[in-house]
Amino acid sequence: MVDFLPPVAPLFVPASRPDRFHKADQSGADAIIFDLEDAVAPADKENARDAVIAQISGLKSTVIVRINAPGTPWHEADLEALARLKDVAIMLPKAERPEEITNAVRRINRSVPVIALVETAAGLARLPDLLSAKNVVMAAFGSVDFSLDLGCAHERLALLAARSELVWRSRAARRAAPLDGVTTDLTNPEVIKDDARHAVALGFGGKLAIHPKQVEQIRQAYRPDEQTVAWARNIVAKTASGEAIQVNGEMVDRPVIERARLILSRATSET
Repeated sequence: MVDFLPPVAPLFVPASRPDRFHKADQSGADAIIFDLEDAVAPADKENARDAVIAQISGLKSTVIVRINAPGTPWHEADLEALARLKDVAIMLPKAERPEEITNAVRRINRSVPVIALVETAAGLARLPDLLSAKNVVMAAFGSVDFSLDLGCAHERLALLAARSELVWRSRAARRAAPLDGVTTDLTNPEVIKDDARHAVALGFGGKLAIHPKQVEQIRQAYRPDEQTVAWARNIVAKTASGEAIQVNGEMVDRPVIERARLILSRATSET
């Protein structure tokens, strides 16, 4: 499978807006998600697909393409077009059946990484099977569509159980920590900051962005502060043997050491 580094702040960009591709590439996002699905009107699907194929080769960011969902009139054409590309990942929306993932991998490229976008109750119920499907590297939460499917509010309390299940099932399947859903508020920067901190606290590995100005807010939430980094360095330095010991009066065993290493890894990747 193609090497794939799980992103922290991947940015959606409408595939029908090639004028935004370069700006997205310069946004600081560690991946760009070219959206062929919700952001593109039916009449523009073909042109959007052509724009992605023509213009992504010169981009520095990791490229992910959100294709149209299985069963839609555009799904098969998306698979056929992406078979011509190399070094891209796909995001499969409305992920519910592992056989649909297997079909996409077979049609596009047997080495293509797949992100399963969970947007329905059926998708969440089958999450273990989705995470075990061929080439799935991680899950992502389509929180807006998920709340519509359940008929619940797009609010933290209503979605807490689903978010937590995405995180712990990803861990149990030994997949990368999932991506949290989007923040739709583009007017108040404090909202995206707080939502990103919430994602960190729940164990998400990153958060989907829908505007370039959200990218840095997300990355900032995942960037440990100096005090936390200093703590982690101290733990790692004094526990080289991996044994349970005390550091500054704190009992330190393997889980604490692994957490310290994760903090240092995030600090390095977010500098």
